[in-house]
Amino acid sequence: MRAVLALALLMGATAVHADDMHGMAMGHEAPLGFDAAMDGGGHLWVVDTVGEHVRVRRSDDMGREFALSTIVNPTGEPIYAEGENRPKIALGPKGELYVTWSQPRKAPWTGFVRFSRSLDGGAHFDAPKTVHTDRAEITHRFDSLAVDGKGNLIVAWIDKRDLEAATKAHTPYLGAATYYSWSTDRGATFAPERKIVDQSCECCRIALARAPDGTIDAFFRAIYGDNIRDHAYATLPAGGSAPLVSRATFTQWHIEGCPHHGPSLAIDAAGTRHAVWFSAADGKPMISYGQLQPGKPPLHKFTVAGNGASHADLAVDGKHVWIAWHQMTANGLQLMLRESTDGGTTFDEPRAIAHTDGPSGWPKLVLHDHRAFVAWNPGGQFRLVPIEALR
Repeated sequence: MRAVLALALLMGATAVHADDMHGMAMGHEAPLGFDAAMDGGGHLWVVDTVGEHVRVRRSDDMGREFALSTIVNPTGEPIYAEGENRPKIALGPKGELYVTWSQPRKAPWTGFVRFSRSLDGGAHFDAPKTVHTDRAEITHRFDSLAVDGKGNLIVAWIDKRDLEAATKAHTPYLGAATYYSWSTDRGATFAPERKIVDQSCECCRIALARAPDGTIDAFFRAIYGDNIRDHAYATLPAGGSAPLVSRATFTQWHIEGCPHHGPSLAIDAAGTRHAVWFSAADGKPMISYGQLQPGKPPLHKFTVAGNGASHADLAVDGKHVWIAWHQMTANGLQLMLRESTDGGTTFDEPRAIAHTDGPSGWPKLVLHDHRAFVAWNPGGQFRLVPIEALR
C-alpha cells in the first residue's frame, strides 16, 4: 500500500494546512478552536476549551458579555481543540444543549468522540460519555454534530478501524473511514455506529446540514482512485437504511496526504445545497462555491478567493447567501465576506470586515432574525461581527 505522506504545502501566500496525517495539534491553533450557535431567542452560545475542560458560555447581548459560563467536564481530560478538530455545539428543539469533542488517548494521534448534554439551559451538564462502541486506541476524531427535524442527534467522525484491519491483512487502504451514530432520546443513548464510507480523508472536518425534510446531510472530503481528494455527499438517517454516498465535487486534486481543510454546507428551504470547499488542483489554491447535485458537477460553481484564502464557512437564509473566510495578507489576517441576494447565482465583490495581526480560530457564520453574523476569536478574544453594520 502506498504510504500516505505528510505534507506541508505553501502555494503563494496560502498555507495548505497539513499535519503528519494523524491530526496533531498545530501550534497556536489549539486554544483557539471554538463553535457557536444562536437560539431562537437571540442568545448566543459558544463552546471552547480552558485547559483540560470544555466550556459553554451564553451571551444575551450579541457576544459583548457572557451572562453564563459552565464547565462541561469538571474532571479534566485531554481535548483536541485545533481548527478542524474543535469542540462542537448544537441546540435541541426544547432548549437542550448538546456538545461533542475529540479526546486524545495515550497512543499518539488516537482519540475518542465524547458527548455531553444539558437539559436545564446550560446550568449543568451530564457526565461525558463516549459516543461509539468501538474502544480501540485508534483514531475516532474530527467529530461533527447536528440535530435533525425530529430532535434526533447525529454525530459523525473520522475513524481508522478499517485502516487498522486492512493493515493487518496486508491489503491496500487509503486514508480513513467516516462513521456516524445517532440518538433518538435526547442524547441519553446512542445507536451502534454505522459506516458512511471507506477511504475518506484523514483530518478534514465533516460538514453537516439539515435538509427541508428534516434529515441531516453530510459533505466531506473523500478519496477517489489514487489519492484524488474530492468531496462526497450522503444523507445520514437516524436508523433505517444505510447512507447512499455520491461524489459531489470533481476538481481532480491529487494529493498524497490530508490538507486539513474541510468544507461547509448549508441547505435552503427549497432544498438547494449551497457549499464551499478548498482545492489546490493544478497548483492553484482556491476556495470554490457551488450548488451540489450529488453524482454530477456542482451548479453555479465559481472561485470565491484564491491565494492566501482558507477555511471558509457559509450560511443561507431565503435568497441570501453569505460566505466568510480567512485571507492571509502581508499586513496580517483579514476576515473576508461575500454575499449573494439571488440565491447564489451571483455574488458581490469580496470585502474585509475585520482584521487581526495575530492568529484566530476559523470563522463561523450564525443567523438570527434573518441577519448574519460572523463568530470570530482573534487571539482568543471572542467577537461576533455584524455583517450589515460594516457596509
